[in-house]
Parts: sequence; C-alpha cells; structure tokens
Amino acid sequence: MNRLLRFLPVLAIAALLTAQLSAADSPAPATPKPATPAPPVGPAPTLADVPYGPHERQVLDFYKAKSTKPTPLLFFIHGGGWVSGDKKNPGSLKSCLAAGISVVSINYRYSWQAQIAGVVPPVDAPVKDAARALQFVRSKAKEWNIDKARIGASGASAGACSSLWLAYHHDLADPKSSDPIARESTRLWCAAVNGAQTSLDPKQLKEWTPNSRYGGHAFGFMDPNDIRTRDTRFAEFLAHRDELLPLIQEYSPYELVTKDDPGVYLYYSAAPGIGLEQKDPTHTSNYGVKLQEHCRAIGIPCELVYPGAPDVKHASIDTYLIETLKK
Repeated sequence: MNRLLRFLPVLAIAALLTAQLSAADSPAPATPKPATPAPPVGPAPTLADVPYGPHERQVLDFYKAKSTKPTPLLFFIHGGGWVSGDKKNPGSLKSCLAAGISVVSINYRYSWQAQIAGVVPPVDAPVKDAARALQFVRSKAKEWNIDKARIGASGASAGACSSLWLAYHHDLADPKSSDPIARESTRLWCAAVNGAQTSLDPKQLKEWTPNSRYGGHAFGFMDPNDIRTRDTRFAEFLAHRDELLPLIQEYSPYELVTKDDPGVYLYYSAAPGIGLEQKDPTHTSNYGVKLQEHCRAIGIPCELVYPGAPDVKHASIDTYLIETLKK
C-alpha cells in the first residue's frame, strides 16, 4: 500500500502529460493552415511575438517574473514532431513565474518548411532556430532582468528532443563574430523534458523498440507538402542509415553526450520494455532508459521518471526545474 501511495503523484502527472503529448504530436492536415488562436489559459506574455530572426516562425514570447534581481529562465520549445505546434501556453509557465523564474516560449521553422527551402537535413532548421533564439534571449539579459547562466530548457516530444540537443551540443557561440547575438552561449544549466526522443539513429531505435517509426522526416524522408507522411518512410530511412550516419551523429542527442554536459530530467507516461513493441513508440520510456544508461556510463546526471520508476527524486518537471534553477 505504501508503495502505491508513493507513486500516486507520478501516475496523476502521467495522465496529464500523456494528454499534452497526444495534442502536441497529433497528425495535422495535409496542407497546413493557420491555426485558430486558442483562448488564453494562463498569464499573458510580457512581450509577444518578439522576432529573433527574419522568418515568420522565428518569434518568441517572453513572460517576466517579478524580481528585483536577475531571474533564472525557463526556455520552452513546443512539440509537434517538428511539423506542427505553437508557442502558446508553455508548460510549467504558472509554477515557474510563481517561483520567480521568467519564461520564454519559442516558435521555429518546421522541418517541412526547411525541406521545401532546401535545408539539409531539414532538422537543422528547428534545432538551430532554438539555438539562435537562446542566444537572442541571452543578448536581452540586462533588459529583461535575466540571469543568463541559469537557463533551463523544456518541451514535449520534438521540443524535448530539441531541448536535449541544446543540452548536449557543444557551445555554438562564435566569440569572433561581428554579430553580438552570435557571440552569446548556447549552453544550458539543465533540461527537463516530457516524452523525449533521445536518439535519431534508426538502427538504435529498432533495437530498443522494434515498432519504431519516427525520425526519418528529420532527414528528408517525407513529402513536405503532406505532413501526414511524416512517419511512413522509416524503412527507407533505416536502409540509408549508414550513408546518413555523420548527420545522424550531429543531430541525435544520444551521440552528443559528454562529461561536461548539464544534468537532465526525463519524464515518460508509461513504463519501459526494451526490445518490445510499444503502444506509443514515438514517446516510449525506452528512449529514457537508454539515455540514462549512457549518461551514467559517462558520469553525468540523468533522472528518469515513469510510473513505477525507482529512485524518483522529483515527481514532476516543475519541481525539478524550480529546485535546479533556484539552487
């Protein structure tokens, strides 16, 4: 009975976050149309649709926490498989603001837009947009009263994968650039994510989860004019894996982990089953188990939470972010 009570908070959060993942990663129409704005469900941004680049999707919202001294920042990246989704209503917004943590939520170019524009691989656009947005935010640190060191990323699904890519990628700052924004760091204090894809290597994915189907679109294996084709060419992706390996190693978070990287928190809504088909192979905790094993072997923190997980220190993303960014 005590064991059951211990995991009730995790089970409750699992139900909520599963619903968020489903909404973030649902198939979108064949021809993307402007979404009808959702009614606000939380605080309004202090600054809305701030451009950090020339593309219409390169905008962000800033929510300023009340503080007389520079605040930590939650840097939120929305989900949607890199093919849909929006920055509105970022996760952990209310709890972070209440704890004195400011929040930025970004939009970014979709991978299908990048594919049409000739970006190779298409995933370069959403993750590099996230990096540029992070640099832009750091350039506003004094004006926005932000502690530029204490920035933690979060997101669900593809936003979670982008967050981990930032956490593990080497610093993209160019100290010799004539552009002051490009001179800012892209490193993070931490990351706390929901339903993250921790690898984009199709060989790994098939070994971990035999019915894997996600990831090929990141490298151009989809019709960019019909985003319903996002997960339909995994076999072709796997067949071309060896020739794509240098690119896979550049964009797969698992491949980027090094000993100087920050700690991360991984949340999943169902227990793992390595080597077994999963009900939701795109958000399975198999991803988390394998990344945690990898991080432990290298010697960096990686907290993994799912219903029934051992050694749970933080029952939710919110509690992890607040404790880590405020300590």
